[in-house]
Amino acid sequence: MKTKITQMLGIQHPVFQGAMAWIADAGLAAAVSNAGGLGIIAAGAAPTEIVRDEIRKAKGLTDKPFAVNIMLLNPNADELAQLVIDEGVQVVTTGAGSPAKYMEQWKQAGIKVIPVIASTAYAKRMERMGADAVIAEGMESGGHIGDTTTMALLPQVIDTVSIPVIAAGGIADGRGLAAARLFGAEGVQCGTVFLSAKECNIAEQYKQMIYKAKDISTVVTGRASGHPVRSLKSPLSRELLKLEGHIETRTLEEIERITAGSLRKAVQDGNLQEGTFMSGQIAGLVKGDSDCSTIIEIMVQEAEAFLRNAPSLIG
Repeated sequence: MKTKITQMLGIQHPVFQGAMAWIADAGLAAAVSNAGGLGIIAAGAAPTEIVRDEIRKAKGLTDKPFAVNIMLLNPNADELAQLVIDEGVQVVTTGAGSPAKYMEQWKQAGIKVIPVIASTAYAKRMERMGADAVIAEGMESGGHIGDTTTMALLPQVIDTVSIPVIAAGGIADGRGLAAARLFGAEGVQCGTVFLSAKECNIAEQYKQMIYKAKDISTVVTGRASGHPVRSLKSPLSRELLKLEGHIETRTLEEIERITAGSLRKAVQDGNLQEGTFMSGQIAGLVKGDSDCSTIIEIMVQEAEAFLRNAPSLIG
């Protein structure tokens, strides 16, 4: 399935793996890239040397292109911005801030820059700044989210910019990829579905929660503090919703205290009581163990079949 984004990045399939903090490491990114997609290492809030190690591990596991995601509000963003240049990373995706201060040096280094956006205004701003493509992420996604659904956001972004648009949020199979292509997207980014991959090193408790999830198994917390996050329903999410029902300064401090390290507790420990198990609304489609190659192969084959049969819908 050739698209503008596969040709731009030199990948086989128009499928990006989401930059999931504490989850998207060298092993997962390399497996996705070896399967023909674009694997992404999530720098998150990790120290620069840790990210350097992950980049070098990925290079040892694949000779295919992979990306590094940089959260631009992180204190070490400046160091990470230089690190991707020093390590010869070919693609950078960004979130949580503007890449403006780094764009010139990245472009001079030949890096393809693809910001995650949640509005048409921000998409247009990124295009003017020199972004090579944008990832339009709807609120169906797991983790930090915006306010607009993928189906509403995607066509408006596509109509607003001339650079390639990648669809993200609520996509886990070939139907989602086919629909995104029909909208005019040049590819998709998926996160939750890759939690089922054997190359994804998360706690077994986390995986089992994903497999048992249904369409209404996620909840959004953090709206009161201005940082909404979608995750699976859990004892912690229920406690957070209660606290957010009566926000005061002390309440916000309490929320910050109990959520500190909660993602790590979910990913590494499977701590049901204290963990934040981030997941998109699409979790109900993820049924069991797989691997990155199978996930991508089936997704692309299904999408091609749906697209070939599309004319029959009007015949």
